[in-house]
Amino acid sequence: MIRTSHFPADFTWGVATSAFQIEGASNADGKGPSIWDTFCAAPDNIKDGSDGSVACDHYHRYREDVALIADLGVNAYRFSMAWSRVQPDGKGAWNEAGFDFYDRLLNELAARGIKAHLTLYHWDLPQGLQDDGGWLNRDTAHRFAAYAGEVARRFGNRLEAIATHNEPWCTANLGYGNAQFAPGVADAKQAIQVSHHLLLSHGLAMTAMRAQNTSAKLGIVLNQWTADPATSSQADRDMAELEYARSVQWFMDPIFKGRYPALALRAHGANAPVVHDGDFDVICQPIDFLGCNYYFRSWCSAAVPPLPAPGKQGFTDMGWEIYPQGLTELLLKLKEEYALPPVYITENGMANPDEAGAPDAERIAFVRSHLEALRDAMQQGVDVRGYFLWSLLDNFEWNSGYAKRFGIVHVDYATQQRTPKDSAIWYRDFIASHP
Repeated sequence: MIRTSHFPADFTWGVATSAFQIEGASNADGKGPSIWDTFCAAPDNIKDGSDGSVACDHYHRYREDVALIADLGVNAYRFSMAWSRVQPDGKGAWNEAGFDFYDRLLNELAARGIKAHLTLYHWDLPQGLQDDGGWLNRDTAHRFAAYAGEVARRFGNRLEAIATHNEPWCTANLGYGNAQFAPGVADAKQAIQVSHHLLLSHGLAMTAMRAQNTSAKLGIVLNQWTADPATSSQADRDMAELEYARSVQWFMDPIFKGRYPALALRAHGANAPVVHDGDFDVICQPIDFLGCNYYFRSWCSAAVPPLPAPGKQGFTDMGWEIYPQGLTELLLKLKEEYALPPVYITENGMANPDEAGAPDAERIAFVRSHLEALRDAMQQGVDVRGYFLWSLLDNFEWNSGYAKRFGIVHVDYATQQRTPKDSAIWYRDFIASHP
């Protein structure tokens, strides 16, 4: 049985959200449009035909939401800033009304004793930059660095941590590889070049923030998984090795080793990215923490049709296999391959089709089993400093719209009524039980 005593007394317990998924107020107080505003406006991009214009109305209800966070007893809140709220076009003048919102949010968190963990980019590029080529344009990396430096100048000493990007794999592969996410491009070569520009922007932003002498810890958040062969066949083993190289190692190797993994580069062939002299020197610099988002493992089957994942512990409402031991396996593998800084589990949670007041046993079991897996990794020497449960609120789940509920707090989107689920009560009581 997992207990809080298995974790250090100073362990960070948190919840997480992102700007576009909860803020709403899509054009309030000078905010500019983002690529997700544009993507939602196009027919058929969002499965339920919805958009993020209201979402959870957090922009107007942030005090209520911070009170919910405080009631959970967590000591940290991870959230993102909407770039186009503070700089409507991603270049040019800053929008003071936008910065004022985050100033008020930080004041509210501080008053409740909750440490603020900010993510600069959670997929919502200002549309003005997309009009100039978006992440395919190398100049966007420099625009991002200027944005990062300004945020660090204003708020750096009020933030516990700043992450440059959330899941750049998704930005590149879902936004540019298969058009599932904004900006809706399906071009493998563009996706791979975009991944390089994202890494470059991370490095440039790290330099820009450090120039501001911020006290915040600086790092990046990556979505990661193990890649397991479905059988012992050579084809399945090769497929798993390549999947791991093209996903986890593709982002980790440049940051920690100053190069791309050779296996993935060979596989990309003519689609390999254009890399300028000195790029890896910019990308490969020390980070204060690594954020790891873990939801599932990659199940690799070369058979036609592929062999399905066994799902012995079930599947989430996203269709993702529940495989908590994969978190232990992933963290131990990363520890073996890289000189890791302190690690935070920055997202972990499950979508479940639950309603207000309905039993929430599946999500409780999910969180408990993943905390057990996290404990096992820590007992084997992985330096993990914190855990952020995804998500605080049911919210706009990207191209799934409002059909998928990840929150430990139920949101009635018609009334904006917030109702803590059983999992919220369990998480609160679990944290409170630390001796």
